[in-house]
Amino acid sequence: MKFISVVSSCHNEEDNVEELYSQVRSIFRDLNVYNYEHIFIDNASQDKTVPILKRLAKEDKNLKIIVNIKDFGQNRSPCYALLQSKGDAVILMAADFQDPPELIKAFIARWEEGYKIVLGIKEKSKENFVICTIRKLYYFLINKFSDVPQIKNFSGFGLYDRTFIDIIRKIDEPSPYLRGLVADFGTEMTEIKFVKPKRRKG
Repeated sequence: MKFISVVSSCHNEEDNVEELYSQVRSIFRDLNVYNYEHIFIDNASQDKTVPILKRLAKEDKNLKIIVNIKDFGQNRSPCYALLQSKGDAVILMAADFQDPPELIKAFIARWEEGYKIVLGIKEKSKENFVICTIRKLYYFLINKFSDVPQIKNFSGFGLYDRTFIDIIRKIDEPSPYLRGLVADFGTEMTEIKFVKPKRRKG
């Protein structure tokens, strides 16, 4: 039976983590031909995020927790959790529901077709206009100064085959930038477009 890892990075997500955990668990009840683990990596939350996750982990062996002693940021932390995963494929998604959990099934279906990386590409966004503008400028600057063209409207949300995880495991990079690594080393990729919703809670 194939094994899927789901990785969710979180920081002060006490209003979201239990609901996300429940939705992912429900999805894999439908996908009962797979075993799975759901790894939450916490970036030094100051709220009740970690106690909630610890309570849930006591009740469900599929839930794993990594607790960082400080906030390592949105780039380093998810990369570290990806390297701790053991799935044949790994799905990376944020804990704030801006990466829709319902796409998990579509990601896995594309992976089963033979793709090694399935990218969640933001087609539109319901976020605040100012936030969207700042993000666009940030990614424009990254692309401008990068040697390798970056993937437009891609935040890291997606599915990664174990073969790709093994590649980034061999890269000795103290501050890995996942989106850049995907652009550099990703092969056999496909895209699934989605509308990015507003942050659910918190």
